[in-house]
Amino acid sequence: MKGSCILLPVDGSAHADQAADCAVDLARLAEGRILLLYCHRPFPKVIGEPYLQAMITRTLEDAQERLTPYCDRLRQAGVQFEDRIIEGPAGKAIVEVAAIEKCNFIVMGTRGRSDLQGLLLGSVTHRVLQTAPCPVLVTRHGQT
Repeated sequence: MKGSCILLPVDGSAHADQAADCAVDLARLAEGRILLLYCHRPFPKVIGEPYLQAMITRTLEDAQERLTPYCDRLRQAGVQFEDRIIEGPAGKAIVEVAAIEKCNFIVMGTRGRSDLQGLLLGSVTHRVLQTAPCPVLVTRHGQT
């Protein structure tokens, strides 16, 4: 699909790295663009100043640090892209961004940086597969 928008949620995991490679290939084939997405946890509602601002600053710096290698990779690949940092549960945020941005595809890994290692399919990936408004391509890390 020429001109497709491909949503690429990333978290710095090896699974997201492999998904990024796949998204680059897909963007080239479709002459499309990638929407790079990083989701961070919601900020606590009960924390006051100056702690809240310090937490926001630290969270945004961490998010940018995680996005930078992907931005560099996409620039080097010559693929058009934009990036977004979103607050909220990843499974819900990914689906909402895909709908709002009218993405044609979502490309993501089977699992990310979660405490729930050992599951066959990560809970975020499972939620996205169940609720996405567009096709979802799930890549498996370590498969050749």
